[in-house]
Amino acid sequence: MWQRIQTLYLAVSTVLLFILFFNDAYTIAAPDGMQFVKYLQIQKPYFGILLGILFAMTVLALVTFKVRILQMRLATLSGLVALGMTGWLAWHYFTMPKDAVTFKWTIIFPLIVAICNFLAARGCFQDQLMVESAYRIRESRRRDRKKK
Repeated sequence: MWQRIQTLYLAVSTVLLFILFFNDAYTIAAPDGMQFVKYLQIQKPYFGILLGILFAMTVLALVTFKVRILQMRLATLSGLVALGMTGWLAWHYFTMPKDAVTFKWTIIFPLIVAICNFLAARGCFQDQLMVESAYRIRESRRRDRKKK
């Protein structure tokens, strides 16, 4: 399981999503100088639900290493969801007032997760091609033995 590169990509994605769930995304400065930390999961419950679904899909892709096609599809789908989440966070970044809001570095995690998931899907696809080519070679040898 761990010797395949796509497993490592999915593990990195899972860790980043876990960190993102428990860290703040931005702080808002109040007029009196106080700062309020805003967790997007609490302020926007849709973000928490989307983050939970993305985490579940990534963990499911991580543990289905014996079913390469399912793992490839789950990694691709979770990469697309992570890209959607990145777009949503970018929309928040560009629509909020810059003088009162300070965004944290954890806001780039969904983009990194999307890249890792797409790389994992590519690794699954390469493994599947390798298995299919080995199967074709094995079958051609069997046919040659039967002919003799």
